[in-house]
Parts: sequence; C-alpha cells; structure tokens
Amino acid sequence: MRNGGRNLPAAGGRGAIFAPLEVGKRADAVVRRLSEGIRLGLLVPDEQLPSETDLAETFGVSPVTIREALTALRGQGLVTTRRGRNGGSFVRRVRGGASDVLRERLREVSPSELRDLADHYAAISGTCAQLAADRAGEQDVKLITDSVAELERSVDAAARRRAESRFQVELASAAQSPRLTRAVISMQNEVAPLLWLSATTPVAREEVLRKHREILAAVVDSDGSLARALAVAHVYAAQARASALQLTFLADDDEADPDAHALPGPTAEE
Repeated sequence: MRNGGRNLPAAGGRGAIFAPLEVGKRADAVVRRLSEGIRLGLLVPDEQLPSETDLAETFGVSPVTIREALTALRGQGLVTTRRGRNGGSFVRRVRGGASDVLRERLREVSPSELRDLADHYAAISGTCAQLAADRAGEQDVKLITDSVAELERSVDAAARRRAESRFQVELASAAQSPRLTRAVISMQNEVAPLLWLSATTPVAREEVLRKHREILAAVVDSDGSLARALAVAHVYAAQARASALQLTFLADDDEADPDAHALPGPTAEE
C-alpha cells in the first residue's frame, strides 16, 4: 500500500498517528508518533510515507524537523529512503525475537507492577469498548473488523502482537475520543510485550481471537455494557497468562543459577 503525496488516510488509529503535534513538540515527537505507528502495525511494511512537505504540514512542524526525524527513524531501522523517480521514505519490516522481548520485559517488572499495569489498561480498554459500542460508525467497524482478520491470518508472535495492538487502537479510535486513543497508543509500548505476547499456545491464541470476535460483535450490536465486560476480561486473561509465564521464567532462572537468590555467606574476615 502506498500513500505518498496527500493520500493520507485520517480514519481510525492512523488518524491519531498523523494528528497535529502539540505546541513545542519537535523531531523526537515525530519519531515517537511514526515509530509507534510502525510497531503497532498501523503503518505497514513497504508503505510509502507522505512527502517531507506533507508530513511537515500535517504535524505542524518545519521540513527541517521532519528530515531530522526521518534520519532518526532510518537509524532505528524503521524507515528506508529510496532515491529516483519513485523514491521516498518507506516503512521497513520490523524484525525481532518475540519470545526474547517477552522474557526480558517480564524480568523487568514485579508481579505487583504487572497487576497494576493490567488494572490501568483494563480501565482504559473497557471504557474504549463501551464508548465504541455507543459511537462507532461504519468505517470504525470496518477498521476493527480488519484488525480481527489481521490477527486471524498472523503467522508468528510478532505479527499477532501487532494485530492485537492494532485492534486495541482501532477500538479506542471508534470511541471518538482523541485523548483515549493517544492513551492507548502510548500504553502499547508497555502493554504489548507483556500482555499481547503471552498467548504462546494454540489454545491461548484461539481464545484471544474469540475474544476479539466477541468484542467486535458487542460493538456492532451497540451493547456497551457487554463490550466493556469483554474488553476488561480480555485484559485480565492476558495478565493471568503473563503472570504464569513470569513464574516459569523465574523458575528457569533459579534452576540455571541456584545461588542467585541465596543469602550472602560469611566473609573471610568473619
């Protein structure tokens, strides 16, 4: 899909990615917005970004700021620039070991922090689902449906994580609340590795897909209460899977290094 020039969709989660920046934001904010869009799958591999001039106008910054941001994105391996008649800046495919990312993130947080993160996200996700059921239009429903289809055809953990994150962002966008949408996008950097990579078995992945379909059906039926309950349950089910994996990882670490948690013994001087 190519979206050079002014062919810049403003619907759904993509609209939040390309929304004007707040006053005072510079290249780092552009980098954050576009990198979030790429990692969440809202901007797809090989997609051509708008021109520097159009990006500057869209974000409300100078072309120099855009060039600085694109340079940073190229350095992160998220964007490539091609020269010539059909040149421009294109989204690169994000690669990486999903299991390694999950293990690293689960080591960084305590069980109480994981629970607190899930509580925060459940509150936001539940509200988004309820409002989406009340406010979603045909285009919103189509974008949520597309994200469910994307999850269904995902073949690896990284693709499933992007599809799950996109589902959450499109759900927030359907709530017609820019603040909620920005909050969901921002939280994905914390949530996605911990919660959406934790469905490591075929049974768990099928359960996640079923939850997506059920939430979508509740939105289509304008059943806000059910949509909220399903969205909250979806988050807490992910937390339960992540907590179980966390215990497994800690047990593996203890087995590999049995002295890691041992009390220090007496020193030579003692």
